[in-house]
Amino acid sequence: QVQLVESGGGLVQAGGSLRLSCAASGRSLSSYAMGWFRQAPGKEREFVGAISWSGLRTYATDSLKGRFTISRDNAKNTVYLQMNSLKPEDTAIYYCAADIWTRIVAGFVNYWGQGTQVTVSS
Repeated sequence: QVQLVESGGGLVQAGGSLRLSCAASGRSLSSYAMGWFRQAPGKEREFVGAISWSGLRTYATDSLKGRFTISRDNAKNTVYLQMNSLKPEDTAIYYCAADIWTRIVAGFVNYWGQGTQVTVSS
């Protein structure tokens, strides 16, 4: 029902910034919140943050607040993840997700993008 395509990843030096984009297509997009997850090498998938359809409600994991910001442009059906002051520990594949709010926060998600690689060098 929903297709998600991430873009914007790349290789960045520590302290730099990137903005990831997730373009959504399909039916009933207004029924879904959207979020970001990441998976670092050798580690389990980690929740990054989420945003409601209206954009009025956002949530990010405590360790990333102040560096990562989620925003949404519904006219373009696109969600963004602005990442500042990047650290080598942020190196991971970043995945876009779509589902109702409670499922995203719980990590039980029906729709996933294919991921975009973010590599932070030191």
